[in-house]
Amino acid sequence: MPDIEDRIAAHYSRLSGRLRNAADYVLANPVDVATRSLRSVAEESKLAPATFTRLAQALGFPGYEDLREMARRAVGERYSGFSERAQALQEGLASGSEPPFLNQQCSAVIENLSSTARDLDPERIDRLVDALGDARTVYAAGGLSSRGLIHHMVYLAGFFSDRWRMIGQYGQSGAAALAGAGPGDVLIILTLRPFASGSIRLARTAQALGIEVAVITDTHACPALPHASHHFVVPTESPQFFSSNAAIVVLFETIMGMLVARMGTSAQERIAAVTNLNHDLEEYWPGT
Repeated sequence: MPDIEDRIAAHYSRLSGRLRNAADYVLANPVDVATRSLRSVAEESKLAPATFTRLAQALGFPGYEDLREMARRAVGERYSGFSERAQALQEGLASGSEPPFLNQQCSAVIENLSSTARDLDPERIDRLVDALGDARTVYAAGGLSSRGLIHHMVYLAGFFSDRWRMIGQYGQSGAAALAGAGPGDVLIILTLRPFASGSIRLARTAQALGIEVAVITDTHACPALPHASHHFVVPTESPQFFSSNAAIVVLFETIMGMLVARMGTSAQERIAAVTNLNHDLEEYWPGT
């Protein structure tokens, strides 16, 4: 967040202790500042809304919204369409001046994973895992390219829990899936640019029903974020014409592993039972 960092660095020594706390929060939580209301930011940081207003003015902004707009620009990622990215990919490879494509792809994935490990708040993941572990039913949804990743997540969850449901599977509508759902349930939505319209509407409807919504996306500008109780912005940069899902898969696997650890022996027993039934039904190749 270079512009914000530079602005805060230039004024930091002159800030009061409370304003420094607010500045530290802005730097540590750029997505929250960019997407959440001032009231939400104040509650999360345990600082008064007026403190952030005073911080903005101390940094030379007319008001808090101007600081927030700079945060939006700082964490925003410029998106170009699939065809434009394909053209850039072809031109780069044709020129012969680019590194081998394998190196480019691996470098992008490594950077995405490093950013994820560095920037995602472990306590935020803990809170989502707690909510999933306590949920009456966990619903999961993803449209377009996200559907396959959600299917994989629900498949893994089926080994240790019978409370996970994938919305839209086998032609089921979102309305049919959420009929009867409400407080005590959790909905996970994965939606990446360009966003699936149905996922955005589903997040809005679920919030209205009192369902706890978790949104995983690749940009702070995702329209589903205002409806989320839990949100994760995961980098998906790639030299490809499509986004890289590597960091998203790692986040999913992290959540699954933490859930199994949280459940203890009940998870072990169900995993063993499912595995044994897979062998009995000959769903696994013999000897594997």
